[in-house]
Amino acid sequence: MTEGHRITIERSGRHVRVVHGDQVLAESDEALVLRETGCPERYYIPAGDVRLDLLTPSGTHTHCPFKGTASYWSLPDAADLVWAYPEPKPEVKEIKDHLCFYEVEVS
Repeated sequence: MTEGHRITIERSGRHVRVVHGDQVLAESDEALVLRETGCPERYYIPAGDVRLDLLTPSGTHTHCPFKGTASYWSLPDAADLVWAYPEPKPEVKEIKDHLCFYEVEVS
């Protein structure tokens, strides 16, 4: 990692819910919270707790030097709403098979 850059991942211990419009897209008590230098906290939700049947894979891919290459999914009215790292770097292997949304409700 770059000097001074840090990523930590731990179980959130909180209930995480994702709603878009009137539709619940994900709900989990098993989410991970990822804290990364210079970024907001992000909640990574196990794929089994995400309504993948509502999402369509997009052609978007981005690369993070610390986490790897991300793939994205969309809704008809929300492009690239969710992302995941199918093959994350070994340092962040815990986020494999987890998806992340921009906006979540946490309780």
